[in-house]
Amino acid sequence: MPELPEVETVRRTLEPKLAGLKFTAVQILMPKVIKTPDLDQFKEIILDKKIIKINRRGKYLLLHLSEKYTLLVHLRMTGRLTYSEKETPVAKHTHVIFTLSNGCQLRFCDTRQFGRLWMVPVPSLEELAGFKDLGVEPLDDRFTRDYLKKELRRRHARIKPLLLDQTFIAGLGNIYTDEALHRARINPERLCTTLTPREIAHLYHAIREVLQEGIENRGTTVRDFIDGNGRAGGYQELLRVYSREGEPCPHCNRPIVRKKLGGRSSYYCPFCQKI
Repeated sequence: MPELPEVETVRRTLEPKLAGLKFTAVQILMPKVIKTPDLDQFKEIILDKKIIKINRRGKYLLLHLSEKYTLLVHLRMTGRLTYSEKETPVAKHTHVIFTLSNGCQLRFCDTRQFGRLWMVPVPSLEELAGFKDLGVEPLDDRFTRDYLKKELRRRHARIKPLLLDQTFIAGLGNIYTDEALHRARINPERLCTTLTPREIAHLYHAIREVLQEGIENRGTTVRDFIDGNGRAGGYQELLRVYSREGEPCPHCNRPIVRKKLGGRSSYYCPFCQKI
């Protein structure tokens, strides 16, 4: 699933191309990807709406439109949102094609069909299920060492599943959580309440560092991710543990292991990240 750095990369590649353009037509090839409103309303609302700017919140993209509407997009597992020339062949699994006022297109493609789009009046945005309960942004000023320490002290949970909880911190997923825990040398099964102030400080810095590095390297492409221009990311070349089962740990040279935790695969070094 695209995580914060991947979604931010899509935002950064799309905004310079889309800002100021209008939607002149929309073709919906897979109706179920439109979550709200109904298809006729969606088509009616989006016509002639101008794209003012594009923001990101957690793993959501927010296309802010004229007349106080927001087109909300969640890519989920395999979703792609790309800017294309009209003549470019339409890729398989393309579900929505937006025609733009410059003659180009914005295309939503999703192999597994889990991605969703919402057209929401701005006043109703914070009432949207899933979006309204998002936790703190890990690259915002509100996310501090003291904030993380205070919140971890309140939760009797294992650290890896908690970091994946979007109501706790918005935007983290499997890749960057594994990378941050390895960098902080914390076992993914540790209980939050057992972490020392020093470990929490290391984790705080590790979370911000891996996310910033992910953005600087245009995201991680393990399988499906491409940015708004159709280009793969580059951070997969710098991953230390994720998807590196059996390869040597960069710290101690012992093999990375993979273990199922909360239904998700976790990659870590049992020697550097002791329980």
